[in-house]
Amino acid sequence: MIREFSVVIEKDEDGYFVATVPTLRGCHTQAKSLDVLMKRIKEAIELCLEVEKPITTEFVGVQRVAVSA
Repeated sequence: MIREFSVVIEKDEDGYFVATVPTLRGCHTQAKSLDVLMKRIKEAIELCLEVEKPITTEFVGVQRVAVSA
């Protein structure tokens, strides 16, 4: 069975790409390139699914918010 998950990808201050799967608690990984990151997050998702059921959420979007600092 094929399942799809939303993955949030960010780039940290050291230049690493960080991937997180919001519906699987603790499911995240990092890599220097997007190609490697995608391979690693697929492996991480498969491992997380062995021990946990995904929580039910729906990705709505990302919004930038400006505040005074």
